[in-house]
Amino acid sequence: MNIKFCFGKHLIAVLCIFMLNSLLQNVYSQKPNKQEKKILAIVEKNNNDAIAFLEKVVNINSGTMNLDGVRVVGVEFDKAFSELGFKTSWVDMPEEMNRAGHLFAEHKGTQGKRLLLIGHLDTVFEKDSPFQSYVDQDTIAIGPGAEDMKGGNVIMLYALKALFEAGVLDESQIIVALHGDEEETGKPLSVSRKAIIDAAKRSDIALGYEGATAFDEITISRRGSSGWKLEVSGKRAHSSGIFGNENGAGAIFETARILHGFYDQLSEVEYLTFNPGVILGGTFVDYDDTNFKGEAYGKSNVIPQTVIVTGGLRFISEEQKEMARNTMRTIVADHLPVTDATITFWDSYPAMPPTDGNKMVMEVLSEVSTDMDRGKVVAYDPLKRGAADISFVADYTDGIDGLGAMGKNGHTPEEWMDLRSFEELTKRSALLIYRLTR
Repeated sequence: MNIKFCFGKHLIAVLCIFMLNSLLQNVYSQKPNKQEKKILAIVEKNNNDAIAFLEKVVNINSGTMNLDGVRVVGVEFDKAFSELGFKTSWVDMPEEMNRAGHLFAEHKGTQGKRLLLIGHLDTVFEKDSPFQSYVDQDTIAIGPGAEDMKGGNVIMLYALKALFEAGVLDESQIIVALHGDEEETGKPLSVSRKAIIDAAKRSDIALGYEGATAFDEITISRRGSSGWKLEVSGKRAHSSGIFGNENGAGAIFETARILHGFYDQLSEVEYLTFNPGVILGGTFVDYDDTNFKGEAYGKSNVIPQTVIVTGGLRFISEEQKEMARNTMRTIVADHLPVTDATITFWDSYPAMPPTDGNKMVMEVLSEVSTDMDRGKVVAYDPLKRGAADISFVADYTDGIDGLGAMGKNGHTPEEWMDLRSFEELTKRSALLIYRLTR
């Protein structure tokens, strides 16, 4: 191409620049090739079967504490993955944990990236919930777990099924982890999450199938979740003596000081949130940690001697978590007169920071999306997402989450999944897995 000639005339110059841009776009973007078109056609062919399978598993109650129901759903996925050449196993939990266990399925191979695909079998809707059945309403499917996350599990399954039927799964190393207790994790975590951490140590990339927010957004970062309990004491005495040297400020004023200190010093920290979810105070307090409820007794003419507060803490990294905890401990230790207080913490979900590796996986997905004429994909705001199982493997693999079904109203009796996007999301996932394992 004669660049001098192109710049000789304005119109021709514009045409030359357009041609150069087109050449660059062809270099950096590849439309689905012949093999990928075959995969996409198989997804399309299987879509009705996928929706029928979704209806079947949604109609099986698998509330976390319905251990038999979780296992029955696990059996359905076990059979489906076995048909694709995966070796399946059920990971039982100790009886005292009162959890159903997890389904793992592994396909061995040496080609491309080693993948860990993550989902969960349980829902928040227990056997006594009135919300039990799948209902097809033209463009949406209403049902318990339709969006969170049986829809995501089925997208994962039928993406792999398309690769299997296209004959391109043979040399791929893929582990599928479907937990039975994501909605209410079994404790200790060192037991309930041991299998997925072991799997992550043998994997390069984790793909999470929690619900998708939009075609142009994906989760590369999730905040961790931690609990805390504040226990405050004061001197029980007649209220006429409050604030004096002998009786002090009482437990409730001390609690107010502490909570205001948390807000004053930590509320502006980016990505950090903390919430006092329950507070009980008075002369006597009885709090049930298991069922998250309690009773308090006190009178307006008695200085309160006891307060209990329980809450949550969400953070973008382990460093931020420790910073917040240390700040909270310092605030708690600076007592008002004749009061005392202690704070304890416990871990639930670790953080999934927005690493460069996660961003690279997002770029692969973005290329897939662009090649499907869906446009580029960007990172979803971690403030808008809760915790999820992919966070447990963030220290060991790169990864993204939010590859599952689109829908809304999760965890409510109005939960629904968008049937119009289901096939396209399965296609996107199939191409992503295919390209990562090449």
